[in-house]
Amino acid sequence: MADMGSPERDLKRLVVPDLGRLFETGDPWEPYWVLGRDGGRIEPVTAYFKDLQAAGSPATTLRSYGMDLLRWWRFLWAIEIEWDRAVREDARDFALWMQLADKPKRVHWRHRGKDPSQIQSPTTKLRIPSPGAPNPVTGKPTIGTKYAARTRAHCETVVRGFYDFHLERNTGSLLVNPFPLARRRGTYRPNAHHNPEHDHRRERTGRYRPKIPEGAPRRIPDEKYTEIFAGLRSDRDRALLAFWVASGARAEELLSSRQDDASVGQQVIGVIRKGTRAHQQLPASPDAFVWLRLYQEEAWRKGVPRGRNQPLWWTLRRPWRPLNYHAARAMFGRANELLGANWTLHDLRHTASFRMANDPEMSLLYVKEILGHRQLSTTQRYLLPALDEVIAAGLAHLARRRQLQENPPPAPSPPAYNPGALDILFGGPLT
Repeated sequence: MADMGSPERDLKRLVVPDLGRLFETGDPWEPYWVLGRDGGRIEPVTAYFKDLQAAGSPATTLRSYGMDLLRWWRFLWAIEIEWDRAVREDARDFALWMQLADKPKRVHWRHRGKDPSQIQSPTTKLRIPSPGAPNPVTGKPTIGTKYAARTRAHCETVVRGFYDFHLERNTGSLLVNPFPLARRRGTYRPNAHHNPEHDHRRERTGRYRPKIPEGAPRRIPDEKYTEIFAGLRSDRDRALLAFWVASGARAEELLSSRQDDASVGQQVIGVIRKGTRAHQQLPASPDAFVWLRLYQEEAWRKGVPRGRNQPLWWTLRRPWRPLNYHAARAMFGRANELLGANWTLHDLRHTASFRMANDPEMSLLYVKEILGHRQLSTTQRYLLPALDEVIAAGLAHLARRRQLQENPPPAPSPPAYNPGALDILFGGPLT
């Protein structure tokens, strides 16, 4: 009987075109569009985004989902399959392609459209580890040439949810979700009989969803944080790092603060939480407010907008624009380059979490509320020793073993009877 599925493809030679793009509209009603190869909107994605936005998903979620859906659409263009004609063999090939293929090399926006010979190489050559190798300063692996397991898992979940949405609407020619659930589970809903007194179990729901390795949170050691802080160029950057490492706020949460949110008298700063979008005040150190005041006085003299409802963080040059996450990440990346490190802005949150969780005078419940965790088990991760502490303890153990080998303890005396016990036994000293 003839095979009615998709033909076997030579994925080794498959070229996925770099067509289409994710477009930020600036419109709060439709924050992002996924544009096709003809420049028009991909309407099935637009409908899915409206449903996500109505369910309370923020614009950052739409951006993340849009990147995954655009990657899937580019793969469909490469294999010449319409989105509503995709079958499970196509999803299987997509999962295999993401696992084995190299990521496309992104061209910097300044060099797009230029001839490669016209692009000047940087004058300063930094010692950059090979892709995937651990960084010599932080111990964290550098970005590899392949898609990470978390990226592949997120993409599989997003595309599977996209097809579930359109199957419910009976859109197009869809008959089945090309991204099925695991064979052992069928249509079983994960955690269907979950006991609310227990934590949710991590269950693989997608057949092509990879296993995600458990990674311990990475904190920045105090001496390295001091070196990064000393390499910052402005009071704004110093204030940002001081607030991140003191309050434990996420990078984008701190950037949402308004000028009225910084209360020096109460020593708190207000942020908009990532998940709930609720306003919450977080404690911060006095040093953070000192650096903030120095930055504000200098910025206001230059003409930065001033007002209670104005953003707290601005760019350093005209035209004045509110500081966004990408500019803040670039700032921290420049500070990292001075040390040859690859820490991220989220590592500052991990650093604050480790400091608070390991303070014996601070309850873990308070730490949970400050960090905005849903489950206490998430906060308990920061009670585990950090990687640098584990390595230091292991090296100390090896040093003690070597010291014992070089200076062994004296041999114990041979066993003998206690003279006092013998006197008692025989009624006096033996002659």
